[in-house]
Formats: sequence, structure tokens, C-alpha cells
Amino acid sequence: MSAELDKFKQIVDAEEYFEFFQIPYDQKFVNVNRLHILKKFSQFIKEIDDNYTEISASEKLNKYREALQKAYQVFLESTPQQEKLFKVFNEKPKNVITLTEISSD
Repeated sequence: MSAELDKFKQIVDAEEYFEFFQIPYDQKFVNVNRLHILKKFSQFIKEIDDNYTEISASEKLNKYREALQKAYQVFLESTPQQEKLFKVFNEKPKNVITLTEISSD
């Protein structure tokens, strides 16, 4: 395994990922969407790891870089509510009736 891949595996903060890959980012945007970006990024990483088992460390890092850019872009174009990455966005609130559930007879 390459030293760069080892470095990558030590990163824990969103900003560190962007700096590692030298990807420009808006700090305010990351502050608001940090968990969503990281969750989407981790999903993309899993896909890469599952589908590209025979590539070099540098090729893998290039794919990870693209995945981070893509995860960031998803939330520039969408919202956390639309993406529904976390359980809270998939659960229907209790004791709430939505307007679509009310019918006029």
C-alpha cells in the first residue's frame, strides 16, 4: 500500500479531505453540510472499493478524489432532505398529518 493511501486513511475531518485532494471548497457550505458530504463520500468510497479491487493505490486515490468532488456537488445541487442519507429523513414524524393525507369528501 502506498504512503499516500496510508495518509488518506488517517484523515477524519471534511476539511482535511478537501486539503489532501487539493479541492477548493466553501467553508460555510461545509460547515452546514459536513455530515451529509462525508456520508455520501463514504458511500462512494464503498462503491469504489467494491468495484475496483485490482487498481493501483494512485488510481484508487484519483477515484476517491472524484468521489469527494461528486459528494460535494450533490449537496450544491440538492438538499439533505432530498438525498435522505440519514434515518431521520426517512422516518415519518409521529402525531403529524400531512396535507396530502387530508381528503375532501
